[in-house]
Amino acid sequence: MITYRDLKTLDEYAAVVDLEREIWGPGYDDPVPVPILAVSVLRGGILIGAFDGDRLIGFVYSLPGIKGGKPMQWSHMLGVIDRFRNDGIGYKLKLLQRERTIAMGVELVEWTYDPMQAMNAHLNFAKLGIVVEEYEENVYGASNSPLHRGNPTDRFVAEWHVGAPHVERRLNRTGIAALRADEVGDAPLLNRSARSGEWLECCSIDLDVDARRARVEIPMGFTDMLSRAPDLALAWRMATREIFTTYFARSYRAVDFLLDRAAGKGSYVLAREIQHP
Repeated sequence: MITYRDLKTLDEYAAVVDLEREIWGPGYDDPVPVPILAVSVLRGGILIGAFDGDRLIGFVYSLPGIKGGKPMQWSHMLGVIDRFRNDGIGYKLKLLQRERTIAMGVELVEWTYDPMQAMNAHLNFAKLGIVVEEYEENVYGASNSPLHRGNPTDRFVAEWHVGAPHVERRLNRTGIAALRADEVGDAPLLNRSARSGEWLECCSIDLDVDARRARVEIPMGFTDMLSRAPDLALAWRMATREIFTTYFARSYRAVDFLLDRAAGKGSYVLAREIQHP
């Protein structure tokens, strides 16, 4: 049975550091050290562990921050070891993080994630109800982690408005199908993917679409592509970077992600915000 609890001792912080190195792999040299974990938890950070018996197998960690003059939580890390990665533990850790955030009277949690990671996108949008309006280029610089493989560390900034009605609907699995059927089905594609042997390639992009909603395709299995087809992974990165930065600058934001497992891909749904004079 998997159990969860807040982590508060130096021994538990040391176990988190060991788990960081295990999850992010050989060569990873950016673990959050014990003193930073200790001080941030002491002053409003959230650190929750998942346990299989007595063994720490996953954690979520956020730091207190300020945005627009209001308190928020910056979720720096969420990690689960490979053996348990498909067991819903990451989702449960995020729900517990949300509970702690709401109990503090805080309304916003933010974090970065790689927009090319389809399964993370599925969790973040379809299950948690985030929105994204910021694209940061190479935000962490070069990384030695085998999870990044020299590809620029471009990231979405996820905004999780933890008490918002649309988040409640996502968590309760209501109101999603109607949105997709009525407003997404006819949204034009801003790029097109095509099968080339084992991989999907990004064949074309359109930077001139003017529609209320639009979609951007990405392939599944980007981590595998990074290690086995790095040139193709870089091509995907640069093409999607151009799309997202162009359309975000035109007041679009990402509001949903549709996963198509059978086709080995997914698509972001972009919606344009109405600009009031």
